[in-house]
Amino acid sequence: MAVQAISTVAATSKSINQLNCRGTDSFLWTKNPLELKNLQCKWLGTPIKFSLQSKNFKQFLSKQCTIRANVSFVLPRGKSEPTVPIEKIPKWSAKAVKSFTMAELEARKLKYDTTGTEALILGMLIEGTNFASKYLMANSITLLKFREEAIKILGKGDVFHCSPKEPPLTEDAQKALDWAFDEKLKSGNGGEITTTHVLLGVWAQQGSPGYKVLAALGFNDEKAKELENIITDPGFVDD
Repeated sequence: MAVQAISTVAATSKSINQLNCRGTDSFLWTKNPLELKNLQCKWLGTPIKFSLQSKNFKQFLSKQCTIRANVSFVLPRGKSEPTVPIEKIPKWSAKAVKSFTMAELEARKLKYDTTGTEALILGMLIEGTNFASKYLMANSITLLKFREEAIKILGKGDVFHCSPKEPPLTEDAQKALDWAFDEKLKSGNGGEITTTHVLLGVWAQQGSPGYKVLAALGFNDEKAKELENIITDPGFVDD
């Protein structure tokens, strides 16, 4: 199955900007950095000369800039993906990405070896700003209630157990994400796959832990249908 890797890269160059840099006269930034060919900087009291066009400058930046690159998670593209042009393949929303990351962390917190459907719901409730979580909370399904009920059904892992750094998806969780992707693709409405699609995907997996917890807390087919009608409205903006 093809996968979609979502990565974020952040670079911080505060230490560079705080350097006391000046040329032979006064140092002024220009719109064209290539015009600044030779700089002289004081770093810890020692003059350093380098050229913006030299390898030394690139090495200097690489040492002084803090660069963080994280692969947030890998999600499926559904069963329909092989027959769909790449430009029509829907993407996962930023809040769906964050919710999945929270789901993995919650699975580890509970000392589980896998990320199940219950963790997918916990992740969106922890993220808290997505439409699915707001809908659940409006129906009295809160993070604390859901976690408590999930532990009743699945139990809590051994406190001394070390869960995997990235607990793999259970079969039910994988199917829920596949469902979310395929349903979004079938709708033909464009846009992104959101936490609401994931929530309905979990509900579609009858008998899964996430389904059982939702049902125990009052979620039902009527609410699922209501939610589906809301998100299929042309004027609705999710997440």
